[in-house]
Amino acid sequence: MINQLIKISLLLTVGVMLGCQKAQESSAVTNKITGLKTPESVLQTQDGRIFISEINEFGKNGDGQITLIDAQGETSVFASGLDDPKGLALIGGNLYVADKTKIIKIAADGTQSVFVAPEAFTHVPQFLNDLETDPQGNLYVSDSGDILGSGKGGAIYKIDANGSVTLLIDGKQDDRVMAPNGLLADDTGNVLLYVDFTSGILYSLNTQTGTLTDLAEGFGGGDGLVHHSNGTIYVSDWKNGKVFSVDVKGDVSLVREGYQSAADIAITKDERYLLVPDMKAGELDFIQLEE
Repeated sequence: MINQLIKISLLLTVGVMLGCQKAQESSAVTNKITGLKTPESVLQTQDGRIFISEINEFGKNGDGQITLIDAQGETSVFASGLDDPKGLALIGGNLYVADKTKIIKIAADGTQSVFVAPEAFTHVPQFLNDLETDPQGNLYVSDSGDILGSGKGGAIYKIDANGSVTLLIDGKQDDRVMAPNGLLADDTGNVLLYVDFTSGILYSLNTQTGTLTDLAEGFGGGDGLVHHSNGTIYVSDWKNGKVFSVDVKGDVSLVREGYQSAADIAITKDERYLLVPDMKAGELDFIQLEE
């Protein structure tokens, strides 16, 4: 397990280091942002802007939105009228949003379109959650299934640049796949890490063979998953309000606790801060990382 985690970390590091060579400094915002409406996911662009998905009221269609914080710390609504927006990903200037049972594409001018409709999946999704990209321009999305009920029925999909969907794994293929949440792809797209919300286990999925390997555990309601170029992986625990780190040896350490619900975390482009949406508190927190 340790050797595999080191290998995965090296593959992930290549992509992160290449991105950081072009990255500008973090946004001027480095304090806690309050007053958000059920924030779930966050990402920062190369030019320092921060996008936050806000669900607002769960299950109520049309009241979700994407908030934009510019590099000067000014806040505005980038897109509105969404249902339950969660995972975010950026490809070629377009923002992709996992919105309940579909994936929305939002152009730089805010124009929205349905990139992947519910019926394009093998089965109509129950709870689309995290989004991830690889350098080849593919999207990966987790369906957390009956996450609020049985905690099972989830799946992970790959979506190409044309919107064609491929099922990578689900609970019928491997009963360890219950409610997959946070995703993290290596620079080849051949390895996909994911953390399961139900079991709190971090897995490595070989996307070519379908082989699933346990890497680490103890993450409660595993939610967000990000990677630092030094090899460290960060995992958020929604249920227990915690953020953990996993080093290349597979050792797990507590980074911070005390959140009401630590959701889908991100790392700033200069790798100085972790961005942590606290969903129930309606806040976005900044954790300064050691340099």
